[in-house]
Amino acid sequence: MGIVEDLSTRVASGWINLASGMEGCERIEAFFSGPAYQPHRHDTYAIGRTLSGVQRFQYRGQASAGVPGTVIVLHPDELHDGQAGTEDGFHYQMIYLDPLLVQQALGYGHALPFIPQGVSRDPRLLAAIDRIVGHISEPMETLQYDDAVFDIAKALQAAAPPTGRRKISLPDYQAADKARDYLRHSEGQVVSLEQLEALTGRDRWKLSRDFRAVFGTSPYRYLTLRRLDRAKAQIIDGRPLVQVALDAGFADQAHLTRHFRNSFGMTPAQWRKMTLGRG
Repeated sequence: MGIVEDLSTRVASGWINLASGMEGCERIEAFFSGPAYQPHRHDTYAIGRTLSGVQRFQYRGQASAGVPGTVIVLHPDELHDGQAGTEDGFHYQMIYLDPLLVQQALGYGHALPFIPQGVSRDPRLLAAIDRIVGHISEPMETLQYDDAVFDIAKALQAAAPPTGRRKISLPDYQAADKARDYLRHSEGQVVSLEQLEALTGRDRWKLSRDFRAVFGTSPYRYLTLRRLDRAKAQIIDGRPLVQVALDAGFADQAHLTRHFRNSFGMTPAQWRKMTLGRG
């Protein structure tokens, strides 16, 4: 049975299939009718293609739409929402790609490529995204994945306008990466910029700017998203949301719900229903 037939029978209003992921990349396939996502932000690039229907979204104060033959490219930490543009709903595939991988593929010193309006018809992007979602139900070999990431990074750079390819002053990558590694292992702890300053030896405000330049988001947003990654894994395991919140480092379920909605455009309960087919 195909993905659409299998999952759309479980959730009448929509579904989300969590495909096999790779280091620094999450892949999904989904279908929605009506409103899909409330306004939210990711700390990654969100890059995808609409397979059928019209995927409408508000992005940087403008209305945009993804249709078959286009690629949606949402920049890290940019507010956006999502809804069906017609009553038939929309079916799409999306990857959430760590901006550090784009930095590394392009070579440090370039600004992260930015696609105006969040939509492109560039054939290089269409070809590059197909390499990573064309067989979304199958795992990717490491070298195959690395090649696909390189192709996406170069296609983003080529599709972006000239201002998206300007050189920037080099941040302290070593300090930023050391801070990120510390945050990755601190989901349940309170962390301050002063602690990161002491850890890296880099002035805290310069470190904060460096972190944003390299990873596309702030240290606190990065820490919050890692907590939410942990929460997602526990939700998939079927754990009660109250316990998920505490184990992931949130004060309570309401605290988890607020951050979850801000980051993914739906509540943990809604996400669980969409992915697992139960309330």
